[in-house]
Amino acid sequence: MKPTLKESILQQRLALQKSLEQPLARLAAECAKQWGNRDKLDGVLTDYFEKIPKCTFLYTLDTQGIQNSDNVSHTGLLPEHFGRDRSQRPYMNEAVPASGFLLSEAYISLRVSRPSLTALQLVRDETSGKALGFVGADFDLRNLPFTAELYEEPAQWQQIKGDVAIRGTLFQQERVDSLLDQDIDQAISILTELITVRGMFQGVFHFSSSRATIWLIDDPFRYRLLSHSELSDPDICFAYPVRKYPEDALIPPKSIRPILTYLKELRFADDVIYLRSASINIFNGLISLTFSCDGSHYMPYQEFLDKNLGFWLGSTG
Repeated sequence: MKPTLKESILQQRLALQKSLEQPLARLAAECAKQWGNRDKLDGVLTDYFEKIPKCTFLYTLDTQGIQNSDNVSHTGLLPEHFGRDRSQRPYMNEAVPASGFLLSEAYISLRVSRPSLTALQLVRDETSGKALGFVGADFDLRNLPFTAELYEEPAQWQQIKGDVAIRGTLFQQERVDSLLDQDIDQAISILTELITVRGMFQGVFHFSSSRATIWLIDDPFRYRLLSHSELSDPDICFAYPVRKYPEDALIPPKSIRPILTYLKELRFADDVIYLRSASINIFNGLISLTFSCDGSHYMPYQEFLDKNLGFWLGSTG
């Protein structure tokens, strides 16, 4: 079973933490011996830099967050960072665990405005145990290896509220037939053909503006726009080769027409609360719906088919 989004992030963080805890603890112990001597601290950090995998900068801070070493980077020392006040940076405002090691939450760096994070290791006096400050190690997220499995979108109903202004004027509006509405049965047949026989795996259907955005198995990184004229003309099928329906698709081909037909019913069910747009992806098995109130729903296709019109109109479950 593939991880969720949160589980995937946690796996990445745990792997990074495991690779950093011991080398940073050893570095902190060496820095404690030279604490207060800028040149010697720079020397220790330089010696250890290559032992901290994928690190962008290494430095030390006192307990107030003031930098008391230069930045050490793969290009050498950057002395302009000595004395820098880092006390207000995100990683300095997180609670350091009892272990003395903190892997910060990701933040946007000041230097290059990219997602980054910082590992902090508490430095203690080797005799008294008193906290002297921290070793800091900065990382650019794009340089870190990807060690988790790519997550899957959860197969559960999600409802997302839209524009409050649109909801506030909901009962002042009324559905007006679009060109697609007038030829919707023809469009359903054409889209069924494209999905089940001609390699279309994802589509977004904009009923109000009479267009569809489609993605094809033969060219998945580019979308194509179909206007009302294409969606009402069966000749459009000549433009796409016949393709076997993917065996790993979660939506079976027999369910495509019922899904599209149900979208039609939701479009015409009510003149105030009506379907404005919808999407389908046969691989993740999800249907999305956006209504005139600007509320959006994402749900597994079978759950979508199991809901009756009364559910959407608020009369039954």
